[in-house]
Amino acid sequence: MASSHMDAPLITLDPAANTTDVYAFVRMAAGQKVLVTALGVYPHQEPAIGPNKYNFDDNVLYEIHVATGKDVADGEPTYSYQFQFKTEYLTKSTILQSYLGVVTNIADSAQNLVQTYTVTKVDHSDCRKHRRNCSYRRCPRATRIGTGIVPPNNQGIATPFYNQDDNGENPAKDGRATFAEFDRYTQQGTFVYTNGYRAFAGQREDGFYGDIQSIFDLLQLRSPGKDSQGGFNMHLLSLVIPVTELGGDQQVVGVYATTSRRQVRVLRESGDSNAGQWLQVGRQGNPLFCEGLVAIADKDRYNRTSPEKDGKLFRKYAENPELARLINLIVFGGSGPAIETNRTDIAGIFIPDVIKVDLSTGPVRVAGSGANHPVNPDDTGFSRLSVFGGDVLQSAIQDPFGNGGFVPGGWPNGRRFGDDVVDIAVSALISDLRGPLVIRVADGIDGVSTNDSGYNKVFPYGGTPHNGRNHSHP
Repeated sequence: MASSHMDAPLITLDPAANTTDVYAFVRMAAGQKVLVTALGVYPHQEPAIGPNKYNFDDNVLYEIHVATGKDVADGEPTYSYQFQFKTEYLTKSTILQSYLGVVTNIADSAQNLVQTYTVTKVDHSDCRKHRRNCSYRRCPRATRIGTGIVPPNNQGIATPFYNQDDNGENPAKDGRATFAEFDRYTQQGTFVYTNGYRAFAGQREDGFYGDIQSIFDLLQLRSPGKDSQGGFNMHLLSLVIPVTELGGDQQVVGVYATTSRRQVRVLRESGDSNAGQWLQVGRQGNPLFCEGLVAIADKDRYNRTSPEKDGKLFRKYAENPELARLINLIVFGGSGPAIETNRTDIAGIFIPDVIKVDLSTGPVRVAGSGANHPVNPDDTGFSRLSVFGGDVLQSAIQDPFGNGGFVPGGWPNGRRFGDDVVDIAVSALISDLRGPLVIRVADGIDGVSTNDSGYNKVFPYGGTPHNGRNHSHP
């Protein structure tokens, strides 16, 4: 209901291009304000596999898009940040696909399969002048930001430094509060570029939590619930963008992500090849929209279109959410509080489907390993319920609720690791945000209120990937 893990029929057949979650929030890094962005792909990774492992796909174009100014309302990207991967082997004269021994440092002689990547910034603003004669995928300005190396997955004995006491027999390390406390693979896999950009691409634990099984099992919720993503990993692409690169912080920007494949794939005995233009196969902005609001008839269309068409194609699903009717019928026994029609407030969140981030606020509060954790506690004032839990920030440029400029501290003002998007989404549906405000809070609606692992409080924020040798599922 909240995370695009297995939502649209076609993209579930293409896990390397299947998006899980998009994150976007304001922080400080090296003394400057930045927009942290992240895209999760390749859901439901069972850590204990072999001989092959989960990887990014060299034949997929992964993109994080940022809209500024007028482009936010239009649903068009102003800038796109592209990740493209290349996979190489130290040797193919072995059955040991990934590890030839214990990996001491990333890309050392024991890491047989090594993925490298290039991050490129594409500026679409010049193309706006002649949009009718120009496809932005063919003629934008492109600037290489930098390159990086993907650290190994957490296999266990082969990757001991991910795990407690640097021992591959132990569970993965908990979240950390500082970069200096990170495991060496995560440190070595974080790359800093000019102007304050920094990137990470690699395996992380799946930071989304919720009882998805019970939600899609006829909304038969249970208490306590079970975290359906507990114990699973995914692959994360994350990029820190200085707000000066986006035109400053006195604005609201929109963030979404896409995955694309080449138009033609030719299968040959001597080796396959790809040709033609990049064609979008997956898309994600806010959590919930495609999986919880868009009907089956339009789910694949959503993944093939861009946010600029959302108002025409998908607004009806936000303004008249079927999910509100189902919550009233099943959860509340037929007489629930969720307003089922004319939900202009819900459309304001999802149309166009970009995560709106107010850059004028101070840094967001971030999740750690829980409010009372002795070493890596959540930031003071952090609430997984965002505004519905009293976690707010003050904007310098807007006052949407007439309360002195206070805006949500998490989703739907950006999205942080640790935001309980299931409870936030249901709270929004059973409230009336059109004014005058009627607030109802669905705290713990699905019986899952914590992630199974701690988050990191500094970049790349996603938790340590689960150990293939020592992990568990609920």
